Amino acid sequence: MNDEIEQFERRLQAQPVKKIPAGWRTEILTAAMSQASSAGSRVQELPWHSIVVARLSSIFWPHPKAWAGLAAVWVCILLLNFSNHERPHFIAEKTSSAPPPEMVAELKQQRLMFAELIGATEPRVAGRQKNYSPKPQSKRMEIFTV
Repeated sequence: MNDEIEQFERRLQAQPVKKIPAGWRTEILTAAMSQASSAGSRVQELPWHSIVVARLSSIFWPHPKAWAGLAAVWVCILLLNFSNHERPHFIAEKTSSAPPPEMVAELKQQRLMFAELIGATEPRVAGRQKNYSPKPQSKRMEIFTV
């Protein structure tokens, strides 16, 4: 088979090289230019979702197994999150009941002991905090008028 290929190559080398007519060159180049410009306009005619899919596939293509693994991890996280969704609701229901009277008495006793340790004979009642409302300053007005 190598003999046949070598004979074919020798026949090709023996044939004279023909020149392409000058008119053909200009026709080929103008057709290629018009094809390239119409191909550029075709990209803009595509719907936005196919452009997004093309961009995402170019991003995800180098390592599809890694991206698939990451997606699986996120799906597991979301499933665990939704499966535990009702748990805080039950905790809130359990803690919404009033504490037992023994616990209230114990807390009062602890407050009194703490007050004795810091040197106060009676526990202090925190005063009401005053609301702060900023008032306009005259310096600001001078800056704008000067």
